[in-house]
Amino acid sequence: MTQKNVSSASPLSYKDAGVDIDAGDALIERIKPLAKKTMREGVLAGIGGFGALFEVPKRYKKPVLVSGTDGVGTKLKLAFEWNMHDTVGIDLVAMSVNDVLVQGAEPLFFLDYFACGKLDVDTAAAVVGGVAKGCELSGCALIGGETAEMPGMYPAGEYDLAGFCVGAVEKSKILTGADIEPGDVVLGLASSGVHSNGFSLVRKCIERAGANAPATLDGKPFKQALMEPTRLYVKNVLAALTAHPVKALAHITGGGLLENIPRVLPEGTAAHLTKGSWPQTELFAWLQATAGIDDFEMNRTFNNGIGMVVVIEAAQAGACAATLRAAGETVYAIGVIAERGDGAAVLVR
Repeated sequence: MTQKNVSSASPLSYKDAGVDIDAGDALIERIKPLAKKTMREGVLAGIGGFGALFEVPKRYKKPVLVSGTDGVGTKLKLAFEWNMHDTVGIDLVAMSVNDVLVQGAEPLFFLDYFACGKLDVDTAAAVVGGVAKGCELSGCALIGGETAEMPGMYPAGEYDLAGFCVGAVEKSKILTGADIEPGDVVLGLASSGVHSNGFSLVRKCIERAGANAPATLDGKPFKQALMEPTRLYVKNVLAALTAHPVKALAHITGGGLLENIPRVLPEGTAAHLTKGSWPQTELFAWLQATAGIDDFEMNRTFNNGIGMVVVIEAAQAGACAATLRAAGETVYAIGVIAERGDGAAVLVR
C-alpha cells in the first residue's frame, strides 16, 4: 500500500483554517485606547503582555482581595438577533463588579474573555468598547483579556463572553451581614431594567407576543428597554458605605429577591418585604402579563425593579437613603428584618 504524497498540495495557513491573526491584531489596536481610559492607581502593566500586573494601593492597611466572575447569559441571543452589541459589555462588567461590591469591596481591575467562531472586528470592538465603558464607570481598570477565534465552535455571527473582576476591602470593613437583627430596614435600589438574568423567559415572552409586542416600554423603544444594560452601583454605594454603617448588601441577580437576599441574612432572621413599596415598571408588568405568572414567580425569576438591596439599622436608614438619592440612585424602603420563625427567609406581602 502506497502512502499518498501531499507535499505538492497547496499550503494551508492558519487563516485558511479559519483563524485570522491579522484581524485579532487589528482588534487589539482598537481596544488599547479604550482600555487606556480605564487606567487607575495600581496598574503596573496592562494589555499586551502575557499577564497584567497590579499593585494593591498602599492606602489599604490590611487588604483582602475579593474576586468575581460571570457572563451575560442568553441576553446575548437578542444582541445577535437585533444587532445590538454596544451595551452587553457593560452587562458583563456590572455582573461581576456589583457582586464584588456586596462584600464592601472596591473593584480594582477586570479581565474579559471574548470567544467566537469567526472574528468580526467591528462587532468585537463594540462589545469590548462596552466592557471598557463599564470599567470606566466603575473606577475599575481593564488590564487584560483574551479573544479566542475558534472555527466550528460557534454559529456565524455569535460569540460568548466571560468576565473576571478583582477588588479589595479592608479586613475590618468586610460586609458579612452577621450583625443584622430584627428591626433593621431593607432599602431597595432601582434596577435599570431586566439586567442580565431571566432572559430565557424574556425571549419566550417576545416569541409569544410576536407582532403584538408593544412599541415602547417606560418611554423607551421596546428593544432598547429590554437591552438596557445592568446598572452599575459601585461608585454610589461605595460612597454610602463610607458615610453610613451599612450591615449588608445583596445584588439581585438570578433567583431574584427571594433567592439573593437570604444569602446575606444570618440564621434566624428573615426579610419581610412590603408589596407595592416600590413601583412595577411597564417592562415588568408586560413580562408578568405575557408570561402569565404570579408575583412569587416574578420575584424569584427577575429583579422585578430592585437591582441592589441595602440592609441598615432603622435609625440610619433615612440618612443612607438620602445619600444614595443625592448620588443619583432611586431608593425605596421596601421592608424590614424580622425573626424568621417557620416561614420563608423572604416574604413579600
